[in-house]
Amino acid sequence: MTLSRDDRLERWAGLLEQKPQQLLSTLFEIEYQPARLRDKMRSDNSPISVASEDPVLRSAGLKNDTFGEARRFFEVSAEQLHEVICYCHFGTTISAATAARTVRSLQL
Repeated sequence: MTLSRDDRLERWAGLLEQKPQQLLSTLFEIEYQPARLRDKMRSDNSPISVASEDPVLRSAGLKNDTFGEARRFFEVSAEQLHEVICYCHFGTTISAATAARTVRSLQL
């Protein structure tokens, strides 16, 4: 299955909006990690794991729920993904609705 970058981001935002009040885990201080470690970072019940559990995104090529895989698959920079998932912006959790709005802001 082939999805455009915007289609993938829209699908991710839509998945997050299905349970807008759900609290999701953030990643701690990703901006301070070396790239090779940052790309391996993940957390159960994160906005990225919501995307990773979706069969449509999986069939389109999303391999796992790591920071690096999300950057690759959604074609976003580390700085852009940082805005969606980092502890420094939201604390330990982020609502799915807030994550969806932030993901939508990445669309061109």
